[in-house]
Amino acid sequence: MFSKRKAYYFLISFLFFSLIAPGQDQKLADSLARIYKKGDLNDTSKLELLRNLSFNEITDLKLSLTYAEELISLSEALGNDIYLHRGYLQKGNKKLLLGDLDEALAAFFKSAEIASRADYAKGEGTAYNAIADTYSILNNHDNASLYYRKAIYTLRKSGADPVTIASAILNAGDEFQKRKLYDSALIYFREAGLIFEKTDNATGKAYTLGNMGMVYASKGEYNLALKNINDAINMLEKLEDYPPICDYLISLSDMYSGKGDTEMAIDYAQRSLKFAKQYGFKDEITDANHRLSELYEKTGRLDLSFKYYKDYIAYRDSVNDINAVQKMADLRTNFEVSQKQVEVDLLNQQKKNQQIIVIATIIALGLILLLLFGVYQRYKFMRESNKIIEAEKKRSDSLLLNILPEETAQELKKSGKVLAKKFESVTVMFTDFKSFTHYATNLPPEILVETIDYYFSKFDQIIEKYGLEKIKTVGDSYMCAGGLPFPSADHAHKTVQAALEIERFISETKKDATSNVIGLDIRIGINSGPVVAGVVGTKKFAYDIWGDTVNIASRMESNSEPGRINISANTFELVKDAFACDYRGEISVKNRGTMKMYFVNHAI
Repeated sequence: MFSKRKAYYFLISFLFFSLIAPGQDQKLADSLARIYKKGDLNDTSKLELLRNLSFNEITDLKLSLTYAEELISLSEALGNDIYLHRGYLQKGNKKLLLGDLDEALAAFFKSAEIASRADYAKGEGTAYNAIADTYSILNNHDNASLYYRKAIYTLRKSGADPVTIASAILNAGDEFQKRKLYDSALIYFREAGLIFEKTDNATGKAYTLGNMGMVYASKGEYNLALKNINDAINMLEKLEDYPPICDYLISLSDMYSGKGDTEMAIDYAQRSLKFAKQYGFKDEITDANHRLSELYEKTGRLDLSFKYYKDYIAYRDSVNDINAVQKMADLRTNFEVSQKQVEVDLLNQQKKNQQIIVIATIIALGLILLLLFGVYQRYKFMRESNKIIEAEKKRSDSLLLNILPEETAQELKKSGKVLAKKFESVTVMFTDFKSFTHYATNLPPEILVETIDYYFSKFDQIIEKYGLEKIKTVGDSYMCAGGLPFPSADHAHKTVQAALEIERFISETKKDATSNVIGLDIRIGINSGPVVAGVVGTKKFAYDIWGDTVNIASRMESNSEPGRINISANTFELVKDAFACDYRGEISVKNRGTMKMYFVNHAI
């Protein structure tokens, strides 16, 4: 199953169903089911009935999926592409809720393809939004961002209602928040918030405020974070939408813990637990107990820590037991249904043929086939399960290697932690775009984000070519290093070569900038020396480096000029035989006095 907190609260129950379509209603579904059983509707009316049945049936997802499949079959028979698109969209929604993400994604793509064929732009945009949501759940950030952009563009072009467009914008902002691109996330959240404000959509305003609050907390702007999250909680209490309130309270607890105010952190975690217990939210009770156990352990109150840890284990196991019981119930129901079908078949056969020997033969043959079929199904299940497990392992390893160097990732998997490591000689490079703040203020957010993504994607390719390690991006600043996690003798040469190639790429882009990519000027700074490297965080890992070498590299960038590569005397001594450089003299550097600097021109 995918992440309940992310997918259920933000993507499914709110953004997709509550905003794009009218609210689900189980009573309505029951009424429609009675009409369906009469079987006296004509073709077009039956299509609409099946669509409403699939959407409103919320207690039995498998029954809802059956309605969606019937809607698809009837739409194909009648050649009605609009309802065929809707059928695949409903099928994708139910597969998503059931946790079958691959099948959900396939259904959403089919829905988008059919809507495009029918020239139904609003339906196409809705399907793109669902595709992006699914990729987001799968942590495929590149594809999620791509399809959010397509969804927003298509929905705007279609003249869709503002709330639908705002939902897609809010989803896109949430994706940037996951990628820690906080400034981009805020741009999207603010735009969505303005639309929700104009349409007086209380639920949309509440979720927008909550998301913005979590972004501000991540940026360390705690006053803004506190105000936004508290406003969101107050609005959600009026709407009686309690599960996300528990999550926002835990976010506030994390924020105060990060500030060192453990008592306030405990207070917010206690409030989350109180809400969760009051309304019986077992997942949220589990999370709150776990958080309180950690906080009390931090303050040395081990008796309370142990108490909440026991409650955490009890609720966690309770949730797992419920899931296991449900799976066993499903298996038992399926078996009983199959057995009942065998009995019906045997009775029908007995009516056709009164010869006892023939009946006995058929029963024996049926049991043998059932046994063989069971053995084959078990073999097939085990084989598919092994494939899924192996695929998930590969996916997990791939995701870990996207954020940590391979050596560090292996250490983390082996011991559960990573020890800080000192490197005696590495080369650190910083890049920064000139006048980026001006562009950020005046450009549409889609073009701004697409421009940054275009440049940084190419930077990633270049540093990978030269064996450098990407450390992080902060806004429009890009940081990488050579000589770690595996020490090398030529790290300075490789870093300067990469810088020259980045500078050439920037120059070529300015000459041939597309309508969606802005030509920018760049400053590059490089310094060499010792650093300490390690992993920070316990839930969202980040590989980072520290030391005076890093600070000087940053000063080299800020004292560089657009289109130039500025290196320190440390780096110059390592590369002077391989690159032509101009001595700039001793230049005053903030908080460091004067330092020798050199511009790199080209390789010798």
